[in-house]
Amino acid sequence: MKKDFLESKIKSTNTAYLFWFILGSHYAYFGKWRLQILFWLTLGGLGIWALVDFFTMARKVDKVNIPIYDAIEKREKQ
Repeated sequence: MKKDFLESKIKSTNTAYLFWFILGSHYAYFGKWRLQILFWLTLGGLGIWALVDFFTMARKVDKVNIPIYDAIEKREKQ
């Protein structure tokens, strides 16, 4: 994969919070549609899951971005 393509896949914490605020769609932003549908069906775990996600959003973004950063680093070494 090209470096530019990989860099376009990097997620932003601010954008993730925006998606969280708008219909709780942050898992869709991460590309995790099964979790997103479960989140909606349970109404964000009756609010508890949503509250936990609010405080752990930066960690979730890092978890999504780490494989992308690794792929970019691997690409640069070639």
